[in-house]
Amino acid sequence: MRLPILDKLEKTLMDSKKELEVDIPKALKIATDMGDLSENAEYKAAKERQMFLESRISQLQKRIGDITSIDINRIPKDRSGLGSTLLLKHVDSGEERKFFLVFPEEVDPDIGKVSMASPVGKMLAGKMEGDEVEVPVEGERQSFEVIQLKTIHHENG
Repeated sequence: MRLPILDKLEKTLMDSKKELEVDIPKALKIATDMGDLSENAEYKAAKERQMFLESRISQLQKRIGDITSIDINRIPKDRSGLGSTLLLKHVDSGEERKFFLVFPEEVDPDIGKVSMASPVGKMLAGKMEGDEVEVPVEGERQSFEVIQLKTIHHENG
């Protein structure tokens, strides 16, 4: 099972490598052709970008390694965990809200994508259908019931 986040990270990695290996050397060549490097803003900017990209590439490679080492089979099949989608129903109003437990790179609270490390993510982790959970909504805790749970195993398997 391949996690979709890997495609996004690998594309960012490839784009960063291309910029480091192709675009930066061109920029450095143009800057050095201008002469005196001691007051050459283009050269300085290209060197700073080069250092940033080297660091970014290292971070991306580590993150990809961390994600590929996750054993999907260790994520629970019967309760919420990374990759789960939870449909919650407000205990009083009956309003429904959907939350997705995602990697930090995918967080988008406006559409309910929350990290497992966030306060809401921690409250939703380990829940099963029928469980009640208090979620902070607009500054106050509100009670919801988990009415539907799809784990990463349902979504991708």
